Amino acid sequence: MAETTSGSSNAIHEEGTTVNRAVLQLLRHRMHDGSTPQNRSDDARLVLLIEGGSSRGAYSSGMTIAIEQLGLLPLFDAVYGSSAGALNAAWLLCGRAESTQHAWWDKTIMTGTIAPLRLLRRQPVVDTRFLVHTVYTELMPMGFREILDNPVEFHPIATDAHTGLPVDLHSRIRDQASLQSALRASTAMPFLAGEPVEIGGRRYVDAGISETVPIATALAQHATHIVALRTKRSDETTATAPTRAERMLLGRWFARHAPGAANPWRHRVVMRAEEELLLAAHPAIVQIRPPAGSAHIGRTERRPHLMRSAVATGRQAAWDALAVCVEPGR
Repeated sequence: MAETTSGSSNAIHEEGTTVNRAVLQLLRHRMHDGSTPQNRSDDARLVLLIEGGSSRGAYSSGMTIAIEQLGLLPLFDAVYGSSAGALNAAWLLCGRAESTQHAWWDKTIMTGTIAPLRLLRRQPVVDTRFLVHTVYTELMPMGFREILDNPVEFHPIATDAHTGLPVDLHSRIRDQASLQSALRASTAMPFLAGEPVEIGGRRYVDAGISETVPIATALAQHATHIVALRTKRSDETTATAPTRAERMLLGRWFARHAPGAANPWRHRVVMRAEEELLLAAHPAIVQIRPPAGSAHIGRTERRPHLMRSAVATGRQAAWDALAVCVEPGR
């Protein structure tokens, strides 16, 4: 890694990944002390943010595997996830990030979850109900109890269909059923995943409409130190304006199912730019991205070799950035 000549002198940059020394020092300190959420010797609030992106979540899944393997999860006070990032957060919190990584390239799971031809039958292209209620309970059981009991807080984000604002569903989670609903709400992609998900009389759509990386929510809840797992390379465009075809097709869907979410969806370029500014300006942040040359993964990518490669690439990127916290001599 090489020192930057601009910006914070406390940051190191390599291939889009930004590593802040203050965050590494806090991680090392907590690791050395055996710190846990119930037993902290500092007053920092260290949070993990996991970006969404549907199939691009394979990259952040690999990153969570590194965090699990390095034993870093107890050092965080909370994990925030948007869309696919919320799913990866859940697997990390129940201690099964590594053991379930094959789901990203398992043909049965991926083709059952993402099937573009279902659109011809007016069925969801992305079947989150199958994923959360079948895969996560029968084919590859998720540790729902472990997530609920974990002292590291879980904050899945969704978008309120009426207001268009990001909503932290943490307080709505009480048991397995409400946890499953929160996971579905965070991943309820407009049009592609069917209708919004209702929780407590409110309807929610995908977190990515309002907050792809939940930085604003985390800051509002007093995060002092941040590790952000990103799913796009730094040289990739963070967002593009809706095309004319998208405006025609999804415009009708929003008008019918989520009128409040239409405005942030239409102005996503501006919103993403503001999000990036918040991330870049934070004085104590580590941002881990897929390195230059990594594959571009589309939202509905299913090809096993690409998905497997993305998981491995994400794991290595996070390991390279964070292993120093448990290997001080590196």
